[in-house]
Amino acid sequence: MAGKLFIVPTPVGNLDDMTFRAVQVLKEADLILAEDTRTSSVLLKHYDIHKPLQSHHKFNEHQTVQLVKERILGGLNVALVSDAGTPGISDPGFLLARTCAEEGIEVQTLPGATACIPAIVSSGLPCDRFAFEGFLPQKKGRQTFLTSLEGETRTMVFYESPYRLVKTLEQMIEHFGPDRRCSVAREISKLHEEHKRGTLQEVAAWFREHEPKGEIVLVVAGAEPVKPVKQKRYGRGEETEDVEETDQ
Repeated sequence: MAGKLFIVPTPVGNLDDMTFRAVQVLKEADLILAEDTRTSSVLLKHYDIHKPLQSHHKFNEHQTVQLVKERILGGLNVALVSDAGTPGISDPGFLLARTCAEEGIEVQTLPGATACIPAIVSSGLPCDRFAFEGFLPQKKGRQTFLTSLEGETRTMVFYESPYRLVKTLEQMIEHFGPDRRCSVAREISKLHEEHKRGTLQEVAAWFREHEPKGEIVLVVAGAEPVKPVKQKRYGRGEETEDVEETDQ
């Protein structure tokens, strides 16, 4: 009988954010795949988990995914973890999940830690609808991508490096305007968690004076929806019904 693939979220900051079920799944797994075995070893030691650990990251996943699939088909229950948060969300995991799903292997993703949800809920910006964009392209395609988001009306969530944060805020000012509201969440669930809220211009100015450090989640308000404008159309000498057209 084939085994299962368990995708297990791990804390983004405080180790106590680990769920009871996540600990149990890792203790019962036959093999744990880790983005960085050194980082995951700290977590496993903390929870007294002693299971075989194998490296699985973006640089080797294309070479190892078929082997992992065969081991699961052979009966092993495999758990996948990343350094922090939920695997597959801006971390390795998608390729293995897709491969197993296409093979008919049961894939179970546990609910748990992720950085983007606390960041958007704490931002004070609308979170009933949002677009998760992950990391922006570092070089090629960056400006084109930002241009494509200029009309996005949903709140947008980005991951960013502290070393690129100010540059990113400045580029967003160019594309979204200086008065667009935003929130920068830093070090979520850690001792020095911080949320800086304001306009893009205000927040960029703050971080020019205060060097950002740690893991960053940037939340940006969406564009104002285009309001429909009613116009009247006329037929041959007669007024017809009103129709709605949008501002251009």
